[in-house]
Amino acid sequence: MERVLAIVATLAAGALVAFQPPANASLAKHTGALGATLISLTVSVVIIAGIMVFAGGFGSLRGVTSMEPVHLLGGIAGAAIVGVSLVTVTTLGAGGVVAATVTTQLIVSAVLDRLGVLGLDQLELTPARLAGFGFLVAGTFLVTLA
Repeated sequence: MERVLAIVATLAAGALVAFQPPANASLAKHTGALGATLISLTVSVVIIAGIMVFAGGFGSLRGVTSMEPVHLLGGIAGAAIVGVSLVTVTTLGAGGVVAATVTTQLIVSAVLDRLGVLGLDQLELTPARLAGFGFLVAGTFLVTLA
Protein backbone atom coordinates (compact mmCIF):
# COMPACT_ATOMS: atom_id res chain seq x y z
CA MET A 1 0.00 0.00 0.00
CA GLU A 2 1.27 3.44 -0.92
CA ARG A 3 2.41 5.46 2.11
CA VAL A 4 -0.01 8.37 1.58
CA LEU A 5 -2.95 5.99 1.22
CA ALA A 6 -1.82 4.14 4.35
CA ILE A 7 -1.74 7.40 6.31
CA VAL A 8 -5.17 8.48 5.04
CA ALA A 9 -6.70 5.07 5.81
CA THR A 10 -5.20 5.11 9.32
CA LEU A 11 -6.44 8.65 9.96
CA ALA A 12 -9.93 7.65 8.79
CA ALA A 13 -9.92 4.60 11.06
CA GLY A 14 -8.72 6.80 13.92
CA ALA A 15 -11.63 9.16 13.34
CA LEU A 16 -14.03 6.22 13.52
CA VAL A 17 -12.42 5.07 16.77
CA ALA A 18 -13.36 8.43 18.31
CA PHE A 19 -17.02 7.54 17.71
CA GLN A 20 -16.70 4.05 19.21
CA PRO A 21 -16.94 4.79 22.95
CA PRO A 22 -19.90 7.20 22.81
CA ALA A 23 -21.79 5.06 20.29
CA ASN A 24 -21.27 1.94 22.37
CA ALA A 25 -22.16 3.75 25.61
CA SER A 26 -25.38 4.93 23.99
CA LEU A 27 -26.12 1.37 22.85
CA ALA A 28 -25.40 0.13 26.39
CA LYS A 29 -28.33 2.20 27.67
CA HIS A 30 -30.53 -0.23 25.73
CA THR A 31 -28.60 -3.47 26.10
CA GLY A 32 -26.27 -3.13 29.11
CA ALA A 33 -22.48 -2.91 28.90
CA LEU A 34 -21.85 -6.56 28.05
CA GLY A 35 -24.68 -6.59 25.51
CA ALA A 36 -23.28 -3.49 23.80
CA THR A 37 -19.81 -5.05 23.75
CA LEU A 38 -21.20 -8.22 22.19
CA ILE A 39 -23.18 -6.33 19.56
CA SER A 40 -20.24 -4.08 18.69
CA LEU A 41 -17.82 -6.97 18.29
CA THR A 42 -20.41 -9.03 16.38
CA VAL A 43 -20.83 -6.18 13.89
CA SER A 44 -17.03 -6.18 13.50
CA VAL A 45 -17.00 -9.93 12.82
CA VAL A 46 -19.80 -9.66 10.26
CA ILE A 47 -18.04 -6.83 8.42
CA ILE A 48 -14.72 -8.68 8.28
CA ALA A 49 -16.45 -11.92 7.21
CA GLY A 50 -18.16 -10.01 4.41
CA ILE A 51 -14.87 -8.50 3.28
CA MET A 52 -13.26 -11.97 3.34
CA VAL A 53 -16.06 -13.37 1.15
CA PHE A 54 -15.61 -10.61 -1.44
CA ALA A 55 -11.80 -10.75 -1.23
CA GLY A 56 -11.54 -14.42 -2.05
CA GLY A 57 -12.87 -16.52 0.75
CA PHE A 58 -11.73 -18.01 3.97
CA GLY A 59 -8.78 -20.07 2.68
CA SER A 60 -6.30 -18.01 4.68
CA LEU A 61 -7.89 -19.32 7.87
CA ARG A 62 -6.24 -22.70 7.29
CA GLY A 63 -3.26 -21.27 9.18
CA VAL A 64 -5.32 -21.19 12.38
CA THR A 65 -4.11 -24.70 13.21
CA SER A 66 -0.58 -23.38 13.76
CA MET A 67 -1.48 -20.40 15.91
CA GLU A 68 -0.32 -20.03 19.50
CA PRO A 69 -2.26 -18.63 22.48
CA VAL A 70 -0.31 -15.34 22.29
CA HIS A 71 -1.93 -14.73 18.90
CA LEU A 72 -5.28 -14.31 20.65
CA LEU A 73 -4.12 -11.11 22.36
CA GLY A 74 -5.53 -9.02 19.50
CA GLY A 75 -9.03 -10.33 20.10
CA ILE A 76 -8.66 -10.00 23.85
CA ALA A 77 -7.50 -6.41 23.39
CA GLY A 78 -10.44 -5.67 21.09
CA ALA A 79 -12.93 -6.95 23.64
CA ALA A 80 -11.19 -5.01 26.42
CA ILE A 81 -11.08 -1.70 24.59
CA VAL A 82 -14.72 -1.92 23.50
CA GLY A 83 -15.97 -3.00 26.93
CA VAL A 84 -13.88 -0.61 29.00
CA SER A 85 -14.25 2.45 26.77
CA LEU A 86 -18.04 2.25 26.62
CA VAL A 87 -18.13 2.33 30.42
CA THR A 88 -15.42 4.96 30.97
CA VAL A 89 -16.61 7.42 28.28
CA THR A 90 -19.32 8.72 30.59
CA THR A 91 -16.65 9.67 33.15
CA LEU A 92 -13.74 10.71 30.92
CA GLY A 93 -15.53 11.88 27.78
CA ALA A 94 -14.65 10.66 24.30
CA GLY A 95 -11.51 12.80 24.20
CA GLY A 96 -10.30 11.48 27.55
CA VAL A 97 -10.88 7.86 26.58
CA VAL A 98 -9.06 8.29 23.28
CA ALA A 99 -6.22 10.26 24.91
CA ALA A 100 -5.68 7.60 27.57
CA THR A 101 -5.98 4.79 25.03
CA VAL A 102 -3.59 6.33 22.51
CA THR A 103 -1.06 7.25 25.20
CA THR A 104 -0.86 3.74 26.60
CA GLN A 105 -0.95 2.17 23.14
CA LEU A 106 1.99 4.27 22.00
CA ILE A 107 4.09 3.76 25.13
CA VAL A 108 3.46 0.00 25.32
CA SER A 109 3.98 -0.32 21.56
CA ALA A 110 7.35 1.40 21.83
CA VAL A 111 8.37 -1.01 24.61
CA LEU A 112 7.22 -3.94 22.43
CA ASP A 113 9.31 -2.51 19.57
CA ARG A 114 12.32 -2.13 21.88
CA LEU A 115 12.03 -5.74 23.03
CA GLY A 116 11.26 -7.15 19.58
CA VAL A 117 8.11 -8.85 20.88
CA LEU A 118 6.28 -11.13 18.42
CA GLY A 119 8.91 -10.66 15.73
CA LEU A 120 8.91 -6.86 15.65
CA ASP A 121 12.06 -5.10 14.56
CA GLN A 122 13.88 -3.78 17.62
CA LEU A 123 13.81 0.01 17.81
CA GLU A 124 15.66 2.16 20.30
CA LEU A 125 13.96 4.19 23.00
CA THR A 126 15.66 7.47 22.13
CA PRO A 127 15.57 10.59 24.32
CA ALA A 128 13.21 12.19 21.79
CA ARG A 129 10.79 9.25 22.01
CA LEU A 130 10.94 9.30 25.81
CA ALA A 131 10.21 13.03 25.79
CA GLY A 132 7.28 12.38 23.46
CA PHE A 133 5.91 9.85 25.96
CA GLY A 134 6.19 12.48 28.68
CA PHE A 135 4.21 14.94 26.57
CA LEU A 136 1.58 12.28 25.89
CA VAL A 137 1.19 11.55 29.58
CA ALA A 138 0.99 15.27 30.39
CA GLY A 139 -1.53 15.81 27.59
CA THR A 140 -3.66 12.92 28.76
CA PHE A 141 -3.59 14.35 32.28
CA LEU A 142 -4.74 17.72 30.97
CA VAL A 143 -7.45 16.25 28.71
CA THR A 144 -8.87 14.11 31.52
CA LEU A 145 -8.97 16.85 34.17
CA ALA A 146 -12.50 17.32 35.50
